[in-house]
Amino acid sequence: MNAQRAQEIASSANMVSVTHNGESIYIEHVDQDNGLATIHPLDDPNQKQSVAVTELTEQ
Repeated sequence: MNAQRAQEIASSANMVSVTHNGESIYIEHVDQDNGLATIHPLDDPNQKQSVAVTELTEQ
């Protein structure tokens, strides 16, 4: 995924299915300048991590 699409998904009112390493995640924030996204598993909002947007897959 690219940073532009990740930002669109993060800003969308609709839920879009996205995975990171096969796990369903929620995109909290996108840093387009650095190509990073702050994400967390759908079932664990406290497990935040920063990953490259290229590691995210839209389902």
